Amino acid sequence: MTELVLATQNITKSFGSLIACEKVSIELKAREIHAIIGPNGAGKSTLISQICGTQKPDSGRIELLGQDITSKSAKDRALAGLGRTFQISQLAMEDTVLQNVMLGSLGKTGNPWKFIKPILTIKELREQAENALERVGLIDDINSETGTLSHGKKRQLEVAIALTLKPKVFIMDEPMAGLGIEGSKELTLLLDNLRHEAPILLVEHDMDAVFALADKISVLDYGRVIASDSVEGIKKNPIVQQAYLGEEA
Repeated sequence: MTELVLATQNITKSFGSLIACEKVSIELKAREIHAIIGPNGAGKSTLISQICGTQKPDSGRIELLGQDITSKSAKDRALAGLGRTFQISQLAMEDTVLQNVMLGSLGKTGNPWKFIKPILTIKELREQAENALERVGLIDDINSETGTLSHGKKRQLEVAIALTLKPKVFIMDEPMAGLGIEGSKELTLLLDNLRHEAPILLVEHDMDAVFALADKISVLDYGRVIASDSVEGIKKNPIVQQAYLGEEA
């Protein structure tokens, strides 16, 4: 039986009279990529924020490897193994690729910049960072200023930072956003390889990437899961076609 890594159980979140998530239950298993899709305003970002701890559900439960993490802070969830990449980049553009990975591995809390010189002398941290950069294909850019990287390479850098935290699960929010065709292909290949290290919960609008990667797809609409199935099952679902995919899916 495949190990269950992450699960939400009937989580609900409202903002006044607006129900952003309504009794959402999803599961992510080992070596799996589970994609969350839906139109803008469907509740995808709210769902991810609740899973990662930046928003608290009004009701329901979130579990990581069988442990209840519903009341844990975002920092504690990251330490427990939730590795998130962001829709809006959190990278320090003026710093080098290496500095970003090393600082990211320590967690950006308070003002970490004052530790930059001693950090860069710590052999173990540097080796860990270099290994992550090698895995995502950025080792040749190790001393480059982050702001000079292409958009695709910045996405790869975010993944490298997540890798240094030794995640039990990756939470990825629109990793393909802003990428061209070649960039999307390269990142799709990287994510496909990453699933063997930790499963991926993927929020993504790029349906070519979703169909290429996902083992399972859950569709959100108006805060509710209206379907959860394999790629083929989702493509053939008339409710999903009407709500999101269109007749060409």
